[in-house]
Amino acid sequence: MTRLALARLNHETNSFSPVPTPLAAFAPKWGAEALAAAEGYPAAVGAFHAFARRIGAEVEVPLIAHAMPSGPVEDDAFEAMAAAILAAVEKGCDGILLDLHGAMVTRSHDDGEGELLRRIRAAAPGVPIGVALDLHGNITQKMLDHCDVIVGFKTYPHVDMIETGEHVLRLFQPLLGGAPRPAMALCHPPMLAATLCMNTTTDCAMTDLIAMARAAETRLGVQAVTVFGGFPISDLAETGLSIVTVADTPALATAVSAKLGREAWRRRANYVYHEEPLPRSIARASGLAGGGRPVLLLDHGDNCMSGGSCDVMDVLEELLKAGETGIMVGPICDPETVAQLVAAGEQTEVEIALGNKTPAKGMPAPHPPLRLRGRVTALSDGRYRVAGPIYHGQELSMGRAAAFDAGTTRIVICEEPHEPLDLGCFASVGLDPTRARFLHLKSRMYCRPVFEPLAAAAVECASAGVTASDFGLFAFQKLARPIYPLDPKTVWEG
Repeated sequence: MTRLALARLNHETNSFSPVPTPLAAFAPKWGAEALAAAEGYPAAVGAFHAFARRIGAEVEVPLIAHAMPSGPVEDDAFEAMAAAILAAVEKGCDGILLDLHGAMVTRSHDDGEGELLRRIRAAAPGVPIGVALDLHGNITQKMLDHCDVIVGFKTYPHVDMIETGEHVLRLFQPLLGGAPRPAMALCHPPMLAATLCMNTTTDCAMTDLIAMARAAETRLGVQAVTVFGGFPISDLAETGLSIVTVADTPALATAVSAKLGREAWRRRANYVYHEEPLPRSIARASGLAGGGRPVLLLDHGDNCMSGGSCDVMDVLEELLKAGETGIMVGPICDPETVAQLVAAGEQTEVEIALGNKTPAKGMPAPHPPLRLRGRVTALSDGRYRVAGPIYHGQELSMGRAAAFDAGTTRIVICEEPHEPLDLGCFASVGLDPTRARFLHLKSRMYCRPVFEPLAAAAVECASAGVTASDFGLFAFQKLARPIYPLDPKTVWEG
């Protein structure tokens, strides 16, 4: 009987984030619990599990672990999770399928996935290894050297996670039958792409480049082409946009990756996001409000899914300064305030000092906390089930949560940084975001599939957080230089 080892270990690391990443942040599932969770899981590992059952394989799932983006992964966390995967592999297996990210940095390893794959390959030489990665992976040659197949997402927001797993499987299954290992090639133009310039639901350079990748996949001998936009605030030498091609021959793989790399470089200026001053964004949003549907205010400088602390109050402060009302905000991460509100109890009037409590090394000091007086309208355990397309059906937790009504503003306050993937993060504390005039979300992109259809417009707002789109704010130490746009005169021959 074929024996397969499957695992999910997922973290996007913001090297500048003050949010720690211990083992607990991953809420890891081990052994039998991980195996049970893999069935129907709304990501690549779910596709891997369905495949294993379909072919009648013996399956071991040593780990399913996912942490919200944050600072570097603690060494003991990485070692514990890597050890679990290695233990399963060392028992002996016919194939290994991994659902990873591609931008994980640990305290000791800049290239977390590359190090994990190196160890797995050493433990299982000759065993086929298939890997699914996030579109925001910072891809290294080390990753390619220690696996057989790499395929990444082609959508952002990511709505093709299961489809990516299925693509990996189309390339992986022949290897189980003894087919030769395909060739893989990496092209890495020296450029940082802003995450806000990667929205694949819009007409942009990234969308065009991915269309080229899809077209290339129709060529005879080309098995997969992935455009990795990269995660620009992971500080390692290889950070940035890259293309990985899987093909029948090294020459073909290299040619396809190089062609797309040259196209990315030709349009490099289109991957630079120019931040609008925050007062101007708020004024523009004010002009769009009042039509019966909320205006989305997306705080991309402090967004959870890029490692933000979710407690930078710049946008709310600017709204209040402008005299705006009908504001709904959330989720704001402030465990100290949550504890205060829980102790006070529902329907109690209290004064809070909200947010601006998480300084980040190398970034401007935060403002003083925002003082607000209001009423605790609801308390909850912060758990809800996702009804939207991203992680559909999964139960998520914000930690303990509270709804706070400050008159002009209603706020969801929680204990853990949390991406508003779904209406549930508001509904779980009795709030209806569709009734707001302004809906201020600590989000850049993942909220859009659910919230944009409900909104009159979306306005991107630049706060002084650790997920800003202005790369000049960050003190890179390991990033290979020169690199565009930090070094505008960078030359690359392709």
